[in-house]
Amino acid sequence: FNRSISMRIAIFDGSFETTAFIRRLIKGLVQAGHEVYVLGFNENNPNSINDVNYVKLGSNQNKLNFLKTGLLYGIRSGKLLATFCRLAKGNKKEIQQNNLSYVFDQIQPDIVHVQWPSLLPWLKKCLGKYSFKTILSLRGSQINIRPFVDSSFKNMLIDNYKILDGIHSVSSAIKNKTDLIFTDNTIVNRVIYTGLNLHNIYFLEKLKKNDSLKILSIGRSHWVKGYAEALKCFDILKNNLKRFKYDIVGGYNDEELLFLLNELELVTQVNLLPKMPNKKVLNKIKEADILLLPSVEEGIANVAVEAMALGTPVISTDCGGMQELITHKKEGWIVPMREPKAMADAIINFTTLSLNEVNEIIYNARRKVQKQHSEEKMISEMENLYRTVLDTNK
Repeated sequence: FNRSISMRIAIFDGSFETTAFIRRLIKGLVQAGHEVYVLGFNENNPNSINDVNYVKLGSNQNKLNFLKTGLLYGIRSGKLLATFCRLAKGNKKEIQQNNLSYVFDQIQPDIVHVQWPSLLPWLKKCLGKYSFKTILSLRGSQINIRPFVDSSFKNMLIDNYKILDGIHSVSSAIKNKTDLIFTDNTIVNRVIYTGLNLHNIYFLEKLKKNDSLKILSIGRSHWVKGYAEALKCFDILKNNLKRFKYDIVGGYNDEELLFLLNELELVTQVNLLPKMPNKKVLNKIKEADILLLPSVEEGIANVAVEAMALGTPVISTDCGGMQELITHKKEGWIVPMREPKAMADAIINFTTLSLNEVNEIIYNARRKVQKQHSEEKMISEMENLYRTVLDTNK
């Protein structure tokens, strides 16, 4: 391996189909001259990134390929007999663990950046064998929700905390959650916001106000997204607004939402749409008058950052780190969680604004994103976190 590369970084995501944040991070690290590996337990890799090394750890989708990978690593690591014994006993995880150890032997990474807390037990078994530093990213339900409803998962986090050298929190709100779980605050814990390539996201000021209000929400169908409260908000609005359309991308065929649509007589005004590719999602955001984020929990919602970059006003609940992104009535609107009337009042407030007032808000929003969520800033801060951890003795 060429040691002139600044850092050798293994992104342990568990999958090659990484999130948008991870893809942007990986691209930025490669462009900055680092050697990047992505480790996954899968085969499918529809959107591979040039100059990134994708390393299979044993496919969870294909038994034959799992067998081939396990035997290959068994031969190369000198543990073929042990691999045969594990295959005979059906010890799939032990084979994957051997594969992971072999990969670390070959890569010799400087940093292993773990993307999900549930992957930590895989690394714990490698303790003492390798000299790499370990960083964990914290975002989403695995830190916001699961530790507080699943005591065994919380205990796993506490038990594995000692193997970490650093933490990447996607918001200050997430960082505060870690303080409720981990009592040792000596570890490096940095808030680094998700970054967008703003050169490719073109801001458009509003040239007119539509007669029929187009409101959009985006996200998987899950109670944490607060769509039931959003529909109750529109039950209020149907008596106050003459014309509106509300689309929920990701809400298609949700039984609870379908029931509420019929019960609240919103069938003609609300559309439950399937998931869409990111390009189509961005076009939907551009066409919308308002992006509504009715969530109960978020780190900082990427879709809200994208909307603000594009010039679409955002109305969000005060969940998670959203107040780090939006100041109420300056860059958008912040309303209390689970309060449909507060959402309705914010939408009505939007309709009373002049075109100039709307444009002032969306210009403020774009400037906030440029300052806080640029891709260049994210990459620079992640590199700085890596280097800080590498320079820290533990």
